[in-house]
Amino acid sequence: MWGRGVPARLFSERLQSREAPLLTFRRLPALYAICQPPATDPIPTWATQGEFTSITRTATELSIVCPESNIPAGIKADRGWICLQLQGPFPFSETGILSSFIAPLSANAIPIFAISTYDTDYVLILQPFLEKALETLRRAGHVML
Repeated sequence: MWGRGVPARLFSERLQSREAPLLTFRRLPALYAICQPPATDPIPTWATQGEFTSITRTATELSIVCPESNIPAGIKADRGWICLQLQGPFPFSETGILSSFIAPLSANAIPIFAISTYDTDYVLILQPFLEKALETLRRAGHVML
């Protein structure tokens, strides 16, 4: 149920007035990495362990987001990301969900990496930006569980 943790009346008023919705989110406990094994490699078993993994394959790329402790030596990876899970599910008909969360971060020069799933969104923040990001999100009205 989206908007969980935010009073339903306030959430509904913001949607009706076309304001950005208030969202609740939680921090996943592990440090994450965004890695890029060779595009033609099979999906590695190390990538599928942990609370959250995202695997995207295109004709030219294999991109994996997973706990950084899973990644073996020799794999190209950008490490040190904190994963924030927005509390969904979000109806596909609603617009501006992810934008309402990342716009304040962008306005404050906080780099992000966003991933959407069927039910929700995940936003990764580089660890050195975490405190600034959490304060920015709080000021924007979002609530961390």
